[in-house]
Amino acid sequence: MSQLTGGLIDLSQNSLYFSALAIAFNPTFWNIVARQEYHNKTLTRLFKGNSLRACYALALTIFGLGLLRDALYERALRHQPFIPAFHHPYIAYVLLATGNTLVLTSYYALGITGTFLGDYFGILMDEPVTGFPFNVTGAPMYWGSTMSFLGTSLLYGRPAGALLTIQVFLVYLGALQFEDPFTSQIYAERDKREKEGKKAK
Repeated sequence: MSQLTGGLIDLSQNSLYFSALAIAFNPTFWNIVARQEYHNKTLTRLFKGNSLRACYALALTIFGLGLLRDALYERALRHQPFIPAFHHPYIAYVLLATGNTLVLTSYYALGITGTFLGDYFGILMDEPVTGFPFNVTGAPMYWGSTMSFLGTSLLYGRPAGALLTIQVFLVYLGALQFEDPFTSQIYAERDKREKEGKKAK
């Protein structure tokens, strides 16, 4: 089957499809679970009304799924053909350093609840984070992660990694179409309640 891709990608490797499945599953999972939490308080009820513990539990689950996704990605790359022309360590290190910087500084700026969908649990931030890295991009964690995927592909010299990186980009782009408007709606409703409360006083 690798003849279909000119020998650049081995389509017969199951590890490639397991990696693609994990990439697609993760944001789908956390968006479905978070929406259920917002509308039905599913996790909060499971944790006997403690929304903070419920959010931490989801954070731990998402983090674990992320580690599994990364492990499956690395495994997929190891099973793919090495192409010397695609092996660019220096570019890879720049992408990895930049991507990890965006991800880690985003974690630092948002904290655990801000990073892991705390607003769906009613744990809202006082005001939007506008400093670095959010003054560079509105979704630094997503684009930083995408850069890291591509960097890893170039480090390993596996074009299949670039194909999976495209999937990562498209999946994150799709997720943002659901997440950004919904998050804006959550905060707009909060602001509306606060204004009504002030008028009542």
